[in-house]
Amino acid sequence: MQAEFSALQQNETWELVPRPIDRPVIRCMWLFRHKFKSDGSLERYKARLVVNGKSQTVGVDCEDTFSPVVKPATIRTVLSIAVSRSWPIHQLDVKNAFLHGHLNETVFMHQPPGFVDRRYPNFVCRLKRSLYGLKQAPRAWYTRFATYILSHGFSASKCDNSLFIYTRGSQTAYLLLYVDDIILTASSNELLQDIINKLSREFAMTDLGPLHHFLGIKVTRSDRGLFLDQSQYAKDIISRASMDACKPCTTPVDLSSKLSATDGPLFHDPTLYRSLAGALQYLTFTRPDISYAVQQVCLFMHEPHDPHFAFMKRLLRYIQGTLDYGIRIIRSNNHSLVAYSDADWGGCPDSRRSTSGYCVFLGDNLISWSSKRQPTVSRSSAEAEYRGVANAVAEATWIRNLLLELNLPLRSASVVYCDNVSAVYLSDNPVQHQRTKHIEIDIHFVREKVRVGHIRVLHVPTSLQYADIFTKGLPRQLFQSFRSSLSVCPTPAQTAGES
Repeated sequence: MQAEFSALQQNETWELVPRPIDRPVIRCMWLFRHKFKSDGSLERYKARLVVNGKSQTVGVDCEDTFSPVVKPATIRTVLSIAVSRSWPIHQLDVKNAFLHGHLNETVFMHQPPGFVDRRYPNFVCRLKRSLYGLKQAPRAWYTRFATYILSHGFSASKCDNSLFIYTRGSQTAYLLLYVDDIILTASSNELLQDIINKLSREFAMTDLGPLHHFLGIKVTRSDRGLFLDQSQYAKDIISRASMDACKPCTTPVDLSSKLSATDGPLFHDPTLYRSLAGALQYLTFTRPDISYAVQQVCLFMHEPHDPHFAFMKRLLRYIQGTLDYGIRIIRSNNHSLVAYSDADWGGCPDSRRSTSGYCVFLGDNLISWSSKRQPTVSRSSAEAEYRGVANAVAEATWIRNLLLELNLPLRSASVVYCDNVSAVYLSDNPVQHQRTKHIEIDIHFVREKVRVGHIRVLHVPTSLQYADIFTKGLPRQLFQSFRSSLSVCPTPAQTAGES
C-alpha cells in the first residue's frame, strides 16, 4: 500500500483542496489481489487504489468513457506477418497505466483510507490524473498514449484504432495496445529497442522480453513459429464449475441436441451459468473448435434452464480432455486470403433463424472466425447460405484493408468457399429473382466485391467445408478432421535446445 501511495504522490495524481459545497465527492478503496505467472504460480501481491466510478454522473464529472482495444483478429494477423518475416516480437507492460491519463473533467475524491493528511483531514482530493475505477480512466489513458506515439512517427490504423504502424523507408514496426499490455514487433532489433527506449522515457514501462504470456494467453515458441494456448485459464473455468474430476468427451456438442428456450426447469444458479458462459467466450480466443458450443450457451444467459447447463457441462468435459490444445501460427510464404462460409438453415427450434459461421485464413494461418445466429429468418437454405457468404465477404474486405495498412497489399482476389451452389450463382448472377428481392443489399454488396475483382465466391464440397464446425454439431471423426484443419492442436513437444 505504501509503495502504491508513494507512486501516486510522485505522479502528482491529485491535489488537496477544501471540500466543494455544490459538487459530488466520490469514494475510494484499496483493492488487494494476487498476480500469477503463466504456470499458475504466485508472482506477487498487489495493492491498488480504486475509486467508486458507479457514483459518477455523466455530464457532471465524466463525459466520453469509451476506449478502444485491439481486435483479436488484428493480433493474430500481426503475429502471422511477424512470424513469416522472422521479426522479433516483444511484450511490454505499462506500470499503473491508468495513472498516466490526464483528466479534462473536474473530479473530487475522498482521501485514501489509511492515508488521510493529518494537517487537512477535512480536505478532499481534486484529481489531476485518472485512477482505476473512474469511468473515463481507460479513455484518458488511450488518448495520452495515442497522442504520444503519433508524435513519434507512428500512424494509427483506420481499421483498428489500437494498432499503430511505423514506416520509414525499409524500416517497419507494428504496435498493438490492449489497455496496459503492448505487443511490439519490428523489422530489426535496433528499431525495436529504439522504440522501447522512447516509450520508457515517457511512461513507467517494463520490457518483458520476447512474447511469452499476454492477456492470459501462453505463447510457446518453436522452429516453425508460435503456439497460443489458454490451458491454465481453461483449468480455472473447470475448477469454477467444480468439474475437476469429470470424465472427458471427444466432441463439444451432441449431434441430436437443439436447445430451446423453454426446455426443462429453470437452472437453480443463473449467476454461475452467466459467469461460466462469459469465461468460455474469452477461451474462444485460441479455441475456434468450441465457438459454436459457446455461441449456443450464450443464447440463454438471460434465463438458463437445466438442459442448457447440461449442454455446458458437456462442453466443459470436452475442454477437460483437450486442456493443452491451442492454435498455432507458423511461418508461411503464402499471403493469400481464403475464407470458408457455411450456414445451418432454420436451426433454432424457437425462432427458426439460421446459424452462420465463417473462418478466414491468411496463408496457412487461421486469423479470424465467427459463429453467430442470423438476425432474421431465411426463407430458403440458399438465402441462409448467402447471408453467411455476405458476412464472410465483409470480414475478408476488412482484413484486406488491414493488410493494405500493414504494407502487405493483396494483388489477387480473396476466395470465399461455400458449399451451396445456389448461393455461389447468386454472387455472380446479375439477374434479380422474385425470391431474392428482400436480400437485395447483401446481394449487391457481394456482387460489387466480385465485380471489382476483390472477391471470388467458389463452390467447395461439404466434406471440405471447414466452416461446418461453426454451425452445428459434427460426428467425432469429421469434427477432429476439421479441428486439425483449423490449426487447433496440442502443445508441441519441446525438443532439446529449444526454449
